[in-house]
Amino acid sequence: MFNLILSVALVILVYMTGWFILAALTKRNDVADIAWGLGFIVVVCFLYAKTQNDSPNFSLILLLTILWGIRLATHIYRRLIKSKEDKRYTEMKKLWGSTYYLRTYLQVFILQGFIMLLISTSAIIASQAVTTSLHWINFIGLAVWLTGFFFETIGDLQLSQFISNPDNKGKLMTSGLWQYTRHPNYFGEISQWWGIFLIVVTLPMGLFAIISPLTISFMILKVSGIPMLEKKYEGRKDFEEYRKRTSAFFPTLPKRA
Repeated sequence: MFNLILSVALVILVYMTGWFILAALTKRNDVADIAWGLGFIVVVCFLYAKTQNDSPNFSLILLLTILWGIRLATHIYRRLIKSKEDKRYTEMKKLWGSTYYLRTYLQVFILQGFIMLLISTSAIIASQAVTTSLHWINFIGLAVWLTGFFFETIGDLQLSQFISNPDNKGKLMTSGLWQYTRHPNYFGEISQWWGIFLIVVTLPMGLFAIISPLTISFMILKVSGIPMLEKKYEGRKDFEEYRKRTSAFFPTLPKRA
C-alpha cells in the first residue's frame, strides 16, 4: 500500500508540474482549476493500469470519477475561455512579486496536488481490494453520489445560464436550486465524495477512506470554498437578505422574509 501511495504521489507531482509549465506559458494560473478534475481521472486510470482490479467497488469508483472529472473540467474550461484570468490569481501576481513563479508552483499546483493525493485515498484503498459483489451500503453510497452529481451539475448549469443573460449583470443567482441552498454545486461536490466513501467503507481498511470526504469538506466549508466566495458579497443588501432566508449548505425550503 505504501509503495502504491508513493507511486500515486509521483504521478500527481509530474502531472501538476506539467500544468504549472502550461500556466507559465499561457500566463494563466487558473488552468489549475481545469487540472483539478482531470487529475483524479489520471489517478484512477493509473491505479487501474497498476492493479488491473476489475472488482465491482473499484470499477464503480473508476466510472464515477471519470464521469465527474470530465463534467467538471469541461464546465470550467467553457467558463475560462470566455473570461480573463480569475481575480484570485491576478492578485497573487501583485502580492508575490519576484517570488511569483516559485510560490505559484508550491502554493497553487503542488499544494493542490497534495490535497488531490489525500482525497484519492478512497480510490487507492478500493484499488487494493478484490470483491465479487456490492454491499447494500455501497448502493446507498451510489445514491448519495448521484444526488451530489445532480446538485453540482444542475447548479452549475443554472448559474451559467443566469450569468450569460446580460439582464442579470450584477445580480445574485437566487432561483432554481439556488433558492434551497446558497451553494448547490458545493453541496453536490461534497456529497459525491461522501458517496465514494460509502462505496469503499465496506472494504478492508475502508474506514481510512474517510480522509477523502473529510478533506474536501474541510476545504470547501472552512477554507477555499464557501468562506472565500461569500466574503466577496459581505455587506451587499441583496446578499444579506438572501443569506437570511437561504441555507448556506444543506438544501432546505427557503425561510419567509
